[in-house]
Amino acid sequence: MFARKLFNICGLFMLAAWLLPTPSYAAPANASLAPMLKNVMPSVVNLRIVYPPQPVASHKENVPIIVPEQNESVGSGVIIDSEKGYIITNNHVVNNAKEIIVTLNDGQTFKAKTVGVDPESDVAVIQIDAPNLKAITLGDSDELAVGDFVVAIGNPFGLEHTVTSGIVSALGRANLGIEGYENFIQTDASINPGNSGGALVDTQGRLVGINTAILTPAQTPANIGIGLAIPINMAHSIMLQLVQFGEVRRGLLGIIAQPLTPEMAHYFNLSSIDGALIGYVAPDSLAEEVGLRPGDVVLSVNGKKIEDSLQLRNTFGLIPVDEKLSMIIMRNQRQQNLEFVMLSPEKLTTKWQAISPLFAGLQLGEFKEDLLGHGEVQGLQIYALTPDSPAASAQLIPGDIIISVNQQPVTDIISLKDAIKNSDAEKPLLLHVVRGKGALFALLR
Repeated sequence: MFARKLFNICGLFMLAAWLLPTPSYAAPANASLAPMLKNVMPSVVNLRIVYPPQPVASHKENVPIIVPEQNESVGSGVIIDSEKGYIITNNHVVNNAKEIIVTLNDGQTFKAKTVGVDPESDVAVIQIDAPNLKAITLGDSDELAVGDFVVAIGNPFGLEHTVTSGIVSALGRANLGIEGYENFIQTDASINPGNSGGALVDTQGRLVGINTAILTPAQTPANIGIGLAIPINMAHSIMLQLVQFGEVRRGLLGIIAQPLTPEMAHYFNLSSIDGALIGYVAPDSLAEEVGLRPGDVVLSVNGKKIEDSLQLRNTFGLIPVDEKLSMIIMRNQRQQNLEFVMLSPEKLTTKWQAISPLFAGLQLGEFKEDLLGHGEVQGLQIYALTPDSPAASAQLIPGDIIISVNQQPVTDIISLKDAIKNSDAEKPLLLHVVRGKGALFALLR
């Protein structure tokens, strides 16, 4: 199965289907979604995305030419603020756009400007200057339950304001490799290319999700009943930062957490597997400063229950810098409450950037442990990196352990300085990295 984002195919055929409830729980014969949709439709917009011409190879060697025809695609969006004209959509819909043309439900068209994008969550905010807009009513995606009826509205294959219905098939879908932060609502409402950025609403017409992707066989982009939407609580939180700052300013705690398995819960004498087990606390990090330790179990953050390590990561991914937060942890079968202010990555990564600009955005900690398949491993473990860092561009991820730089072993900041000081500043750094049971080389440029 493959994940496909949904905006980039515009055709002259329709693959959307209206899904009816089964007879065992059928609605009354006169039931209709039409009154709700009449109220919601003005809040959902269609997007036409125009991209700049792309260079292609010419008949002359090494001389690119520019194709005059512009590339276009279609997508969807939802009006969140009628007075300021803010529209929420997906980053993959509007990223690198030369022009964004918004079509309202009544056929009016407007050019939009990009307010901000967040590739990690695939959320974007655009803005139009238009009178008499109608903003959608926001729902509470935390209140959704599997089996709730939902309706998807969007622009599949360029078929404007198409409506399909279904149910919530699952909640909290993650580890799909689609986005950096994943907490998807899964639905069987028919979603197809062009639906990206559109509305997933409940039967009351409240926005509960932003349609984003489908899972589908490799040979076809069509819907097979597995659609994915970003929960509106997550998307709206990101939107607020994009509107305020033009970007998402995520804080950095400095931990690596893991799922709390039944075996681990039994070892730590816990009665439940709810929570996230802290497996690593980086030296000189905010986590170390506030007193977190390996073996602590995070139970809640800002009053919200933490069920697993993935939820903990998503929760911290939504907390902006300089925000006060409280955390309840379990340590030695006793609950403790920690209160602190989230710090920005820049305040914690300065010393590594001072060694080399190629280490900008990296936060490292010393590592020395026996690892299955490797024996004793010494190095510098990555516990955080910013999305725009050279390390991220080199496909490095948190948890990787750097054991050598330019084929010289590194175990601490001193050995790292020694490995770098004799390197050619114009050449990339060669990193040897342990990842899981394997190892790889990576170039920092």
